[in-house]
Amino acid sequence: MSQKRLRARDRRAQILNVATALFDSDGYHATSLEQIAATVGVAKASLYYYFKSKEDLLVALHQEMMVLLLDSQAELMADGALSCEAVLRGTMHDIVGLMESHPGRLRIFFEAYRELPASVRAEISDQRRAYRQSLAKLIRQGIEAGEFRDRDPELTSLAILGMCNWSYQWFRVDGTHDAAEIADNFHELVMAGLRPHPS
Repeated sequence: MSQKRLRARDRRAQILNVATALFDSDGYHATSLEQIAATVGVAKASLYYYFKSKEDLLVALHQEMMVLLLDSQAELMADGALSCEAVLRGTMHDIVGLMESHPGRLRIFFEAYRELPASVRAEISDQRRAYRQSLAKLIRQGIEAGEFRDRDPELTSLAILGMCNWSYQWFRVDGTHDAAEIADNFHELVMAGLRPHPS
């Protein structure tokens, strides 16, 4: 990759990081492109080279989050050496871990979803559905393999995602528990209901 393209990619990432922080602290509607440009330290005209509008920034943020989750999920699911329980644990770590690796993004991801253009919102909705369906498939596989108790895979996947996703409301980086500890606790709660009864 050329230095020019590398610098452009870095600048784009910087702008997205700044916009995310401002959206999180001040709110999506209250944040202007002028404010983003000033915080980055570029002219507003320069900002347009990377993003044409606030919507473009929001789209990029949502797409980035979905790529991270889908790619990691696909990698876990493709690892034949992992048990279904291990894949489930890794999935829960992925979701909760985003609150440390991408602070502020989950709040915007969930709360500004309706601000996306309709066409993009439909695409992101399809990706979210695919993610949930893949999780339900994992639960189904675990049941068939005898690793999990016979539970409704769809309801179970919704419960897991609800537990992990909602934690963005209260998680604090400087809190009592880090993301990994929270994910492990959530995983153990889920497995308490999924582990087969001892024979």
